Amino acid sequence: MDLKCGLEECSMALNLFLNNKFSEALELLRPWSKDSMYHALGYSGILVIQAAMTFEQQDIQTGLCTIKEALQTCQKFRKRNTVVESLSSLVSKQSVDQLSEEEMHAELCYAECLLQKAVLTFVQVTILASYTDIINFFLVCSCFGINLFAFLLCKDENMINFIKGGLKIRTSYQIYKYVLQMSQSSKIRSEIFHHFEGGVQLGIGGFNLEVGLHQLREGASGSSLRAILCTFTLLLYHTYVSLILGTGEANLLEAEAFLQPYLQKFPKAALILFYDARINILKGNFEKAEVTFQNCIAAQQEWKPIHHLCYWELMWCYSFQQDWLQAYRYADLLCKESRWSKAIYVFQKAAILCMLPDVDVKTTGEDIVALFR
Repeated sequence: MDLKCGLEECSMALNLFLNNKFSEALELLRPWSKDSMYHALGYSGILVIQAAMTFEQQDIQTGLCTIKEALQTCQKFRKRNTVVESLSSLVSKQSVDQLSEEEMHAELCYAECLLQKAVLTFVQVTILASYTDIINFFLVCSCFGINLFAFLLCKDENMINFIKGGLKIRTSYQIYKYVLQMSQSSKIRSEIFHHFEGGVQLGIGGFNLEVGLHQLREGASGSSLRAILCTFTLLLYHTYVSLILGTGEANLLEAEAFLQPYLQKFPKAALILFYDARINILKGNFEKAEVTFQNCIAAQQEWKPIHHLCYWELMWCYSFQQDWLQAYRYADLLCKESRWSKAIYVFQKAAILCMLPDVDVKTTGEDIVALFR
């Protein structure tokens, strides 16, 4: 399968994914996942998202194995250097003109696969390592950086994996800077070159959210395979990152503008509906948000973790309205169904119950003191 056909088929898989047909998307990508870099990237990407949502060890192991195979597939299409070229590459990167279009895409896909592996490694470490281990690791890294010294100090396998994940992110970023140079100086301008540019914009913009928003906006405004991924990254930034780590002033107008075309094209897409509801919460349209979250839950039953995202938001939505019984209902569902953080869910449930009259607490059958313990 040539590069153009691979991109076209992956675009079909992406449409299936956005229409909540997750298994069908995987089945479409699987047959060529060891022979086509984009099939490999898409196949591993879906499994990584699934593993990050479920927190199931089996899903994580499956995802890591698939990413390893995807990296091998991408490696087959990367430029093979001679001994002389390998030595010269230690001094400077290869000339962009020396790479074919397929080799340029291979570099891009390889960088994305590295990023996927790093993300899933962090998820695995978060599950297996204790909070004390993670804090100790960050204390070491704050003093010495993620380098060989920190690597040697961390004898715990989970922490070593954490460092390896950080190094993969660094390698991925270096490749993205390299492909940015390619997109700016390459003389190739084929009919599929915009897919390459979209991937570069996604990577550079994602790594530099504050200064890379322009890249993401360009990518989201385009028609490349990764346009929707640029859009999701912008939505994540405006609806979560800027509120948690930034000034708290989200650009909801821009978020709505980028989301609207996808709402029209994929009116029942669970992930699209989720962000639509999230924006309505931030605008204070709680009733509309509640309806949209319910539509998101009803849209698909295959990926239950998407339901858990909705439960979390609905819990807060009802809390803002001081409808404590409904807020308790969703906190309780999270405690029973989600694996993300049992401690946080139990704490939230107990805190919400504290807001209820004793009579209502008795109807739930819960012991608030026991929950806090």
